[in-house]
Amino acid sequence: VQLQASGGGLVQAGGSLRLSCAASERTFGDLAVGWFRQAPGKDREFVATIRRSSATYYADSVKGRFTISRDNAKNTVYLQMNTLKPEDTAVYYCAAGPPTYVRYYFTTEGYNYWGQGTLVTVSS
Repeated sequence: VQLQASGGGLVQAGGSLRLSCAASERTFGDLAVGWFRQAPGKDREFVATIRRSSATYYADSVKGRFTISRDNAKNTVYLQMNTLKPEDTAVYYCAAGPPTYVRYYFTTEGYNYWGQGTLVTVSS
């Protein structure tokens, strides 16, 4: 499965962006899809994930501000990011993985396929 992340850009604090993760195969609907981010000099961290059942999970730092959703007909997962903060600045990666225990989705272990990343820059 090939993943293509897009939608990043430069936005002022308090603004919004919507990231998209498009997949190359229709089996995308059978996979969990997550978003991770990596800021300069920091480790890659979990942001949000959506399971095959459409159950969603979020990092505490983005809860209430970010919303993950999926459109299986379009083989696409979205990350709507509102009330952006400078600390949200990072390269955002989407990833997909087969059904597994929930705890694995909060780490990179739960995902077999990764997109190339899209840069989000939030200015203060």
